[in-house]
Amino acid sequence: MKVAVVVFPGSNCDRDIFSAIKKITGTKPSYLWHKEKNFSKFDLIVLPGGYSYGDYLRCGAMASHSPIMNEIKKRSKKGIPIIGICNGFQILTESKLLLGSLLQNINLKFVCNKAKIKVTNNRTIFTNKYKNNEVLKIPIAHMEGRFYCDKYTLKKLIDNEQIIFQYCDIKGNLKDANNPNGSILNIAGISNLSGNVLGMMPHPERCSEKILGGNSGIRFFESIFESFN
Repeated sequence: MKVAVVVFPGSNCDRDIFSAIKKITGTKPSYLWHKEKNFSKFDLIVLPGGYSYGDYLRCGAMASHSPIMNEIKKRSKKGIPIIGICNGFQILTESKLLLGSLLQNINLKFVCNKAKIKVTNNRTIFTNKYKNNEVLKIPIAHMEGRFYCDKYTLKKLIDNEQIIFQYCDIKGNLKDANNPNGSILNIAGISNLSGNVLGMMPHPERCSEKILGGNSGIRFFESIFESFN
């Protein structure tokens, strides 16, 4: 399996995701600079976290116009799995590869902590190693992580089972007290209608081994790679 990790000016989680994938699956990813327009076939494309273009204008807005994004859009239509984590999620919404928007946290503060999220849909290539409604503890670190969309779009996400992760308490209940950024319906991650593009604010690569304080992210990567076997 060939994996690409896209690097934008300001990316800072590219090495984290590279290390997690290599350690868990044995596959060594390739870094792709954001100006790449032509590159060989990849089975998985990852947009990592960070501060692309310094988060100027809006988070992910400038990166969404990088040369590589046109090719990524084409590949998304062909069913190639694409993951956007944190800033990568912001880039995917700005590129219209995912519905909705990521706004400033409701408290207008940067949050850096571990959040509890439940697996709302485990019937995807990204979550099939988890139990449905299983509660995970995964790190978050963002200033603009509040997912927002209008009521019509929210209904579509619910009806089409595109909500993949939601912030919750230890029992999986959706409570405001466990919503770190004010996301509508406690949404922490969504997919596109076809199910091959995923955006999420939590960082599974930061809980991929016990020495990091948790290993809830291991099955995230195992889900993807075992889907190809």
